[in-house]
Amino acid sequence: MWLQRFIEQRCMRAGTAMLVVACSVVLSACASGPKPAKQAGQAQRGTNESGIVREVPPKAQTLYEQAVSAMAAGNALDAELRFKEFLLQYPDYPGAHVNIAIIYARQGNDKAVENSLTDALILDPQHPAALNQLGMLLRRQGRFMDAEAAYMKAVTADPEYALAHYNLGVLNELYLQRLDLALQHFERYQELGGDDEQVTKWIADLKRRLGNAQRTANVTE
Repeated sequence: MWLQRFIEQRCMRAGTAMLVVACSVVLSACASGPKPAKQAGQAQRGTNESGIVREVPPKAQTLYEQAVSAMAAGNALDAELRFKEFLLQYPDYPGAHVNIAIIYARQGNDKAVENSLTDALILDPQHPAALNQLGMLLRRQGRFMDAEAAYMKAVTADPEYALAHYNLGVLNELYLQRLDLALQHFERYQELGGDDEQVTKWIADLKRRLGNAQRTANVTE
């Protein structure tokens, strides 16, 4: 677990949500192979990843890792084709659908994003990365309360899923104007993801604004 969090931290510090999902999946593949769905129990503001493991052939791990590598290198078409090839052979792994959704999101194809996430969530309705990506899609569509619900499902499914806490912080601060909740989620993100200097600045700013609001309230009383 600590190794996965370290890898996610390095990806998040690079500011690329895509890489966080990709790195997490690679770690799973290298450790014990992709896990079947039915056995599964950024620092730019405004942007923004199991039970018994079935044996997976080394070929499946290699194919998935090749797809992730292409994705990380920015070769979207190659990555998409490799993920789809993987799914033809191993159709019950939602992580591949999630990464395809991320590729489509970077292309601005929200309908394709929705279809890929639907496929992932059919396989695993509690898949944290799929729920997180769904929240991002809903936020882009202006459906802020639905986005919050998706993010909350993600952190309920995995309380240590840092990116969903990050996105809840963004949503509550910029879109819902709930500064106290934004502060809570940014602080939780920091606890899980490491020392992100930009988020540290946002936390300090939120504390200042909340303090000013409280002082103003005390004066008016």
